[in-house]
Amino acid sequence: MPSKTIINHLRAAVGEKNVYHENEDLLVYGYDATPEIRGLPDVAVFPETVEGLKAALSVCRNEGMTVTPRGAATGLSGGSTPIAGGMVLALTRMNRILEIDEENLTATAQSGVITVDLFNAAAARGLFYPPDPGSQNVSTLGGNVAENAGGLRGLKYGVTRNYVMALSGLLYDGTEFQTGGKCVKDVAGYSLRDLLVGSEGTLGIITEVTVRLISPPQDKRTLLAYFHDIRTAGEAVSKIIAARIIPATLEIMDRMTINCVEDYMKIGLPREMAALLLIEVDGHPAVVAEEAEGVRRIL
Repeated sequence: MPSKTIINHLRAAVGEKNVYHENEDLLVYGYDATPEIRGLPDVAVFPETVEGLKAALSVCRNEGMTVTPRGAATGLSGGSTPIAGGMVLALTRMNRILEIDEENLTATAQSGVITVDLFNAAAARGLFYPPDPGSQNVSTLGGNVAENAGGLRGLKYGVTRNYVMALSGLLYDGTEFQTGGKCVKDVAGYSLRDLLVGSEGTLGIITEVTVRLISPPQDKRTLLAYFHDIRTAGEAVSKIIAARIIPATLEIMDRMTINCVEDYMKIGLPREMAALLLIEVDGHPAVVAEEAEGVRRIL
């Protein structure tokens, strides 16, 4: 457990209400969604400003404490698990959407913004932020960047890396950095932005993210196909892609998954089937109609 002096220094840095050091408080900050990996931090700190974050890092450097950045801890890689103890640095209270730039088709937000909140803010302006990790209702934008998160729309629209335009943050020595910008053709020099995306917090702490936005699809259509064996379902996926149809969503479920979903949701899925495909096509209404018909012919 950190000394009272360290706790007081951290409280001075970020405020008393943003520092947790009792064991009963710390237990929930010792793991993410990875069931096999557990740790226990010595202290959990929730900065609300870059200045507070920088001051907390200074305390850790002076005391030789390890630092583990944390978003909503929905990741499956153990990236936010404090296996060496030290300080968990949770960024969920740095959670403001700073700008929706309709002229440049970008959004800028702090790391603690919930993914679906950014999606909704863009949608309210008639714009579309495609990355949709399964945890989007609770995951944070900074966590998405650290994990290079993707979701059901990844096949057609890509993952987080494909939308990050600029990053701001701190190195662990307290140095502030900014990389990238709103310029689309940003091709000069090393791409430090791309190096940081997917680095799981090992290279620095991301405090602010600028992402590109696109126009939303005008129409969409969802299809569901059942199969008596999973091999045929897999072959159907290959045939759809070979037909130059790139669905917005293309998910396969085996019998075990079908039964799990049906046990929980009770939506009438046929338990006797070996596999199903969930297929969604989107875009211009004419293209959607054509692609939906193309999928039907293949299936």
